[in-house]
Amino acid sequence: MSQSFEVSPVTAPAAEGYPGAWGTLRDAVRGVPLDYTTAPVGRAVIMLAVPMVIEMAMESIFAVADVFWVAHLGADAVATVGLTESMLTMIYTVAMGLSIGAMALVSRRIGQNDAEGASRAAAQSILLGVAVAALIAILATPRAADLLALMGASPEVIASGSGFTSVMLGGNITVVLLFLINAVFRGAGDAAIAMRVLWLGNLLNIGLGPCFIFGLGPFPELGVAGAAVATNIGRGSAVVYQLVVLVRGRGRVRLRLAHLGLDLSLMRSVLRLSGSGTIQILIGTASYVGLVRILSLFGSDALAGYTIGIRVIIFALLPAFGISNAAATMVGQNLGAGHPDRAERAVWTAALYNMLFLGSVGIVFFLAARPIAGLFTNDPAVLPFAVDCLRTVSLGFLFYAVGMVLTQSFNGAGDTWTPTLINLGVFWLWEIPLAWWLAVHAGFGPRGVFLALTIAYSTLAVVSAVLFRRGAWKRKTV
Repeated sequence: MSQSFEVSPVTAPAAEGYPGAWGTLRDAVRGVPLDYTTAPVGRAVIMLAVPMVIEMAMESIFAVADVFWVAHLGADAVATVGLTESMLTMIYTVAMGLSIGAMALVSRRIGQNDAEGASRAAAQSILLGVAVAALIAILATPRAADLLALMGASPEVIASGSGFTSVMLGGNITVVLLFLINAVFRGAGDAAIAMRVLWLGNLLNIGLGPCFIFGLGPFPELGVAGAAVATNIGRGSAVVYQLVVLVRGRGRVRLRLAHLGLDLSLMRSVLRLSGSGTIQILIGTASYVGLVRILSLFGSDALAGYTIGIRVIIFALLPAFGISNAAATMVGQNLGAGHPDRAERAVWTAALYNMLFLGSVGIVFFLAARPIAGLFTNDPAVLPFAVDCLRTVSLGFLFYAVGMVLTQSFNGAGDTWTPTLINLGVFWLWEIPLAWWLAVHAGFGPRGVFLALTIAYSTLAVVSAVLFRRGAWKRKTV
């Protein structure tokens, strides 16, 4: 296994015409062009990772902004947002699955210096995304009230919030295309463009949210539905910006009308990669439902503590996903360029960076778990569970840092079934039964669930590393 970590311009003085640490960070945010198949691996990973990390943080702000403004309308309005977000999780899963296929195909074609092929792959992915989003809107939007009732909403929440749910479900195309086209940019190595797209979307969402919710100035007062209108305008404007960039060819991919003709062979490739990618994400996401079910046996205090702890953990993991996406782009482009050993070196370099980042976060969580959890609750019955969750799960961060990079690297190579099967085995055949045994039979209680999470993260890293070292991903064609 080639596992040498080269000294990069990020950690060393400027050399060979490349800037030092601050110059590299500046170039990453500005989106300075770079050949990711020839530049120093360390610099290449950072140039991709920095805008991807910022992009992930921007995406999380959409939901936070909605809840912030809607909270002024009362508990029913907040409940509407929470229940609708639960439904949208399935749409996010589909969007992320489609993104896996798009990024794998585009990055491989870019690595092959096949800009035309990358553009065709992007166009077919977008067509598929539009079709899926339209189907979801047609089926779900008229049933918004029924879906809220199915989720357990009270009659009051249904009466006041069905408009919000209808707008969010009807406008789901903005979610799908935002994820999908940003994956095209990432696969092409234009990560800074994807970052700027989220800047635009968030600025509009944050600015328009209170205007439509409370009827400020010339805007109509729409209540909780106004949050959905603002979010869709923000995301929709970001999608328009994405399309303008693609059509004008400001990045490495340029769309033309000829690319929009249905290409059945290429569409099958998109469907194959995206389908397994969607299943992969669904398996991982749904496993949390099983853990919540086990925790519910120990009462609402344990469940509330876990909810606080896991929200903080997931927010902290967002930058790590950015680094993992950078590894996936490096793998796709370098395999396309015929440099499998360089692709492997890039993965281990990204894993090292991720370990440094998440390891540092893990130390902070372990040492400062109580004050961090105290920012979210002062309930003496809930706080100990939140603290225990943060401390216990953070023990697995070093392993998970490696595991998440390796998982995304398989996806970048177009080997989407390997991480899908890993997720199925680790989360459903190992984590959930282990959590049940530790919590119920071994007498650990809620801590048993937290321990199972940590052990599962570690298992994911070990299994992924073993399969990655075998190198079958290097021979994957897309």
